[in-house]
Amino acid sequence: MNFESGTIAPAATAQDDWGFEAEQRRQSRRRWIVIGAVIAALLLAIFAWMSLSGGGSENAKTGAAPAENAKGGPAGGGGADSIPSVTVITPGRSQVERVITATGSLAARREMPVGVAGEGGQIVRVLVEPGQWVRAGQVLASVDRSVQVQQIAQLAAQIRVSEADARLAQAELDRATALSARGFISTSDLDRKTATRDAANARVRVARAQLNESRARTGRLDITAPAAGLVLTRGVEPGQVVSAGSGVLFRIARGGEMELLAQLSEGDLALLGAGARATVTPVGTAQAFAGQIWQVSPVIDPQSRQGTARIELSYSPALRPGGFAEARIIAGASLSPLLPESAVLTDEQGSYVYVIDRDNKAQRRAVTVGQVSDAGASILSGIDGSERIVLSAGAFLNPGDVVRPVRPVRPASAAPRPATPRPAATPSSAR
Repeated sequence: MNFESGTIAPAATAQDDWGFEAEQRRQSRRRWIVIGAVIAALLLAIFAWMSLSGGGSENAKTGAAPAENAKGGPAGGGGADSIPSVTVITPGRSQVERVITATGSLAARREMPVGVAGEGGQIVRVLVEPGQWVRAGQVLASVDRSVQVQQIAQLAAQIRVSEADARLAQAELDRATALSARGFISTSDLDRKTATRDAANARVRVARAQLNESRARTGRLDITAPAAGLVLTRGVEPGQVVSAGSGVLFRIARGGEMELLAQLSEGDLALLGAGARATVTPVGTAQAFAGQIWQVSPVIDPQSRQGTARIELSYSPALRPGGFAEARIIAGASLSPLLPESAVLTDEQGSYVYVIDRDNKAQRRAVTVGQVSDAGASILSGIDGSERIVLSAGAFLNPGDVVRPVRPVRPASAAPRPATPRPAATPSSAR
């Protein structure tokens, strides 16, 4: 028994040592956990203290704010900070052009219809096409002249016969004159010889005139251009038989000049005269053409109450007669204030602006608006341009409101044109 107990004792001791070390490791882990928790709590406390210290110092620095509010600052609803700021401009007076917009049809300024001037006949050749330029007298189409050529040859032969008769009559007259000097022929016979000679010469002149007439008629068989210009239409083909009643075979725009027949109301027409500048833009293209009015219609259509202003234009392939175009006509210019559209307000009483007086109070001013364009709206009456006009915040104002006028700020690199206004902030939004 003693031997057995002596052998078991060492094993029990080793087991106890292992349990003791495990306990120590658990206690060590608990200590580290406690230490970490303490450090984290300290760091949180330091952070909270620093935050409270910063807020307190900031409040200390801005301690005058409550006093300001107590004295009627923004929190109290009064004071200088509650006055709204508005952007104002002084427009002055600018040269404003009055522009009248009109529409109409394009046409040749001087259209020349060309038809058959002679006897006519069968067309053998057509030498031009629409869109070609021709000079004065250029042949446009030729008519068959085989018959006329034979007539000319016949008349030319008659002239030769008449000339031969005239030479024979002259020779007989010369012989009769020589015999009459020697007394062999009476004076009456000499007179008859002289009359025969004169008649023969007259027949020569008649034959020559007939030949020239036939040649002229034959020359008129050619259909020619009466003046230089642009061929617009062609209404004849080879093989077609034409005559004086065949109508128009060609249409030519003299010199290629075009025009716009602008339709205008009688009120606008009264403002225009010859020489007024215009810009014409055909439908289907963005290209604009410069022109000027050369004639204003002296009558008004009683049905449409409109008249026509004829605007001359130089030739361009984009200007096609019969096409539709829009015109912007300059009907004079005047000196008047020019305001951005944002400055002009409208209600049931009409158009108006807000003027800032010497006391910085907004006053409503009725105005008459004239021409409106991309540059702005011209003011015909109501202001003279020396006033301070509210640029864009007029919709938020009432007559008598006190405001703080502010001039618009232009960037140094911006072009010299009015900056786009921005509505002034209200006191609530400023806060």
